[in-house]
Amino acid sequence: MDPLFLLLPAGAFFAGLVDAVVGGGGLIQIPLLFSTFPNTAPATLFGTNKLASVVGTTSAAIHYGRRIAIPWRVVGPAAAAATIGSWLGARAVYLFPPAALKPLILALLVVVAIYTFVRKDFGIHHQRLSNVRRELQRAIAIGAGIGFYDGFFGPGTGSFLIFLFIRLLQMDFLHASVMAKIVNVSTNLAAIAFFVSHGAVFWQVAGVMALCNLAGSQVGAVLALRYGAAFIRKAFLVVVIVLILRFSADIFLA
Repeated sequence: MDPLFLLLPAGAFFAGLVDAVVGGGGLIQIPLLFSTFPNTAPATLFGTNKLASVVGTTSAAIHYGRRIAIPWRVVGPAAAAATIGSWLGARAVYLFPPAALKPLILALLVVVAIYTFVRKDFGIHHQRLSNVRRELQRAIAIGAGIGFYDGFFGPGTGSFLIFLFIRLLQMDFLHASVMAKIVNVSTNLAAIAFFVSHGAVFWQVAGVMALCNLAGSQVGAVLALRYGAAFIRKAFLVVVIVLILRFSADIFLA
């Protein structure tokens, strides 16, 4: 048996943990899947990753929802827009090479990291926009844009959602993370529906990884709720830096 097969459950567990706190679990699962199944169509590996991830993400969202007041008036439309965007993004995988986005994503991640690091109070305090209409418009725009990116490519989706919810909707890291989980569930389900309809899923592999991802997500949600926004901010910066290193390696060392 290939040793990489043994790493898939452990990788899925830690991916679930990271995803539950701040997003970015795809950084762990996707490379593992591509390394384990190098001759498999990318769409199938992306579909398997989505199916494994959605179980943990849903579990984390439910866990958070029991303890934090969720602004459904904002989350609902954002999730609906993200669902449509994700479906379109999944279709685009068959039409355009996702790798073409890497330089742009790298530049955006650098901006996100610098902004978050310099603004020490960024995402620490929670407040809502006073203009309800503007809040709704921004939420829908975030959902549609990041939803498309998630269906098309994926890595860093949770980080981008959290950053934009804080920057544009004035949330703290904890509430933004909860919002991101709910939106992420909708984007994952939309993308999964597309991949499943095209037979692009390894069901047995996805099933095992989903159970491990679920266990990791529960641990991550407990940590996030216990240590709050300051802890999530630090985890967020770590994930963004890892994303920057990953994209830099892909672009400059390929």
